Amino acid sequence: MIGPLTLDLPWEAELGAVLGEDGTCRFCVWAPNADLVDLHLLGGRERVLPMARGDDGYHRLAVENVRPGMRYTYRLNGVERPDPASRSQPEGVHGPSQVVARGYDWGDAGWPGVLLEDLIFYELHVGAFTPEGTFDAVIPHLDDLVALGVTAIELMPIAQFPGERNWGYDGASLYAVQNSYGGPEGFKRLVDACHTRGLAVVLDVVYNHLGPEGNYLRDFGPYFTDRYRTPWGDALNFDGPHSDEVRRFFIENALMWVTEYHVDALRLDATHAYFDFRASTFLEELAAAVHRQAALLNRRVYLIAESDRSDDRLLRPPELGGYGIDAQWSDDLHHALHTLVTGESFGYYEDFGDFSQLGPALRDGFVYAGQYAPARGHRHGSFHADLPAGRFVVCTQNHDQVGNRMNGERLGHVASFEAQKLAAGVVLLSPYLPLLFMGEEYGETAPFLFFTSFEDAALGAAVTAGRRAEFAGHGWAGDVPDPQARETFERSKLNHALRVEGRHRLLFDFYTELIWLRKTLPALRRLDKRQMEVTTYERERVLYWHRWHGESRAAAAFNFAETPQTLTLPLPCGEWRVLLDSADPRWQPEPAAATVAAPAADIDREASARVTLPPVSFVLWGGGEHGTH
Repeated sequence: MIGPLTLDLPWEAELGAVLGEDGTCRFCVWAPNADLVDLHLLGGRERVLPMARGDDGYHRLAVENVRPGMRYTYRLNGVERPDPASRSQPEGVHGPSQVVARGYDWGDAGWPGVLLEDLIFYELHVGAFTPEGTFDAVIPHLDDLVALGVTAIELMPIAQFPGERNWGYDGASLYAVQNSYGGPEGFKRLVDACHTRGLAVVLDVVYNHLGPEGNYLRDFGPYFTDRYRTPWGDALNFDGPHSDEVRRFFIENALMWVTEYHVDALRLDATHAYFDFRASTFLEELAAAVHRQAALLNRRVYLIAESDRSDDRLLRPPELGGYGIDAQWSDDLHHALHTLVTGESFGYYEDFGDFSQLGPALRDGFVYAGQYAPARGHRHGSFHADLPAGRFVVCTQNHDQVGNRMNGERLGHVASFEAQKLAAGVVLLSPYLPLLFMGEEYGETAPFLFFTSFEDAALGAAVTAGRRAEFAGHGWAGDVPDPQARETFERSKLNHALRVEGRHRLLFDFYTELIWLRKTLPALRRLDKRQMEVTTYERERVLYWHRWHGESRAAAAFNFAETPQTLTLPLPCGEWRVLLDSADPRWQPEPAAATVAAPAADIDREASARVTLPPVSFVLWGGGEHGTH
């Protein structure tokens, strides 16, 4: 059974259709724009029932003898609309809403969640992850993810969007679970299956805009404002008249995922597109409500923000002028890594590419903390290095960095096999929270393209034209894949069979080894930037770090150069043994034609710490003695 929502509201005021065990269903909708709202119950006993309007703009009605599966709409001054807080849209964003039983026979009793510092994310798109494209089809793959070593799956948005194919950021019914994925029951089965295997579930939610098709919120109330604009249209009204109720709509949505679906964390899309100038911000209220609910449920629940502002206020508590968010995506490490292993310098990559930036990205979590950023044309960032390392999510690939390329190329399409291993080593051995993008762990060859299935033909044509215009000046060869074409979606589906073949199996084993080392070596498991020293050798293009916790020590050297590099490392005194060498024959898909450098060796620091690193490779050592720092 589910616990109570915590908005200090009576149960009968909860948004949507709340079905009680006695068959009484309480309907509640905020519709200040409508003088008259009727509930239209569909089916064998079709009824149109007037709802009682309160002075607060909410319309309420309790109806007896309602069964799960019954469909309904609201009539706003005679115009039929689906429920903004509908839990299910079986006929899509334009169809009637469906009453859903809130209870579920959960098997995860006592599930506490995963410690923040233990999270290793695996981001996936439900539709493209399997041929079936459903929640249930994900479940057979969970054991492989457990074997890989990840501790959480992160789902791209699953709120109801138009059609059957979409990244999810065009959601229009934010409370409804996408029908083509399996709806509410399918999602609950997936979450339950994850928890029984010790996997947390992170859900990407979009609270900065709604999709352009099937978005009927304007008919109900002032959810949007024309005072600001986002890249996707009008901004949400988080700080104008009636913004209390707008905030409530989104906060209650977050609490629904946590309470009804047992979700462990919410990834907040593009928080830099929240326009909010009230003294107490929406983000602060959201964080407080989610954390309060987590305490009531006796579970660990986190909020993870995406932001491109490099603004440390996201992670600071409200009493220190922050928003109280638990963690955030850090794109700077991705950008610094990507430019070094690919040589790309277009778009926002113009702000990166200098080897000296890799040190701050690894040491601090950010590169820009007030410096001038050429691609932005102004100074960027207000980051301070005192924030804990376990508050930053880093990656070599994610849905944005792959899918926002014209042809959806993964890192394996634009960088060598050795560079893929090198980048994986930097991220998975870092003191931050690592994220893998589906298929990365075995070198998936399918692209991840941008795809949609808008039912409005004019809108679909506009999206296709817009995508072509977006890449017209980028210099990429070939035609822009049509987002509306089913083929574009089908090309993006994973081929899991690759995981057991050739170099793909080798890469999977390599990722598994890296994650195992991260989890088992205390110096790597402890996420503390204060117990890490980072050195960059710009001329040699080598990154070196030393990490420690108690008597446990680890050191690593990463050679980004295309030639062998010999240098003396500042290893502390003691004996150091090789834990992983990316250039070892074990990790080579084919025998090397010639040996360009001696294999990595254990080191007696009393004698020498001079090492030779093969091109595009890294070595991880463990051991040493505790010194003074």
